[in-house]
Amino acid sequence: MTTTILGFGKRLGKAALDALLPPLCLSCQAVVDQPGAVCPSCWARLTFLGSPMCRRCGLPFPHDVGPAAECAACVADPPPWERARAVFAYDEASRSLVLGFKHSDRLHAAPAFGRWLARAGAELAGEADIVTPVPLHWLRLALRRYNQAALLAQALAATAGVTCIPDLLKRTRRTPSQGRLGRGERLKNVAGAFDIRPRHRGLIEGKRVLLVDDVLTTGATARSCTKALLAAGASAVDIVTLARVVRAE
Repeated sequence: MTTTILGFGKRLGKAALDALLPPLCLSCQAVVDQPGAVCPSCWARLTFLGSPMCRRCGLPFPHDVGPAAECAACVADPPPWERARAVFAYDEASRSLVLGFKHSDRLHAAPAFGRWLARAGAELAGEADIVTPVPLHWLRLALRRYNQAALLAQALAATAGVTCIPDLLKRTRRTPSQGRLGRGERLKNVAGAFDIRPRHRGLIEGKRVLLVDDVLTTGATARSCTKALLAAGASAVDIVTLARVVRAE
């Protein structure tokens, strides 16, 4: 009887809270049924990614060409990571979802995003020993007040049951924003910009690391972080992001 009463009390409390502060769509802010949801209209516009895809970078293929197939870019210039996966394409439909989380303090989205990441990167998370985010420089962190990649990494790790080390990596210098830079400029901008924090160096020797970020664009930041992790003794690095730019092959 007590359990029934408590359950009814919780449902009543939730109904009262929803009446005062109804849950909103993570993208357009329309009222939805439950917290951490996307309305049907926004959901239908998102381009979720999956097989068939490039084995290495996760670029979607129009046709199934086999599980070991790699895109032309990865064949021409193989990235240092083993596999990269993303939840959805970074486009007009997903931009508000990503930027709202990154710049507009919509931190309540982190648990839902963590579940999405865990599904998109299920194979990677299942093999990972450590989950860690791409770090912000301390000055940028002070200005933004939070690292969106760290929130994603912690939410993913909690869902997948993997150890998360939020401060495994550090930025050794403050780099200009990558937003308006081309691929070559991005690579040069972040080259050597990351390192392992000394107190964590002994933790990653021989370990498989899953690196988390919000968006994979050219892969310049992921490359630099991966090289730092491998140089410190990680056995392999995989990448999972909320979104990725889908270029034409």
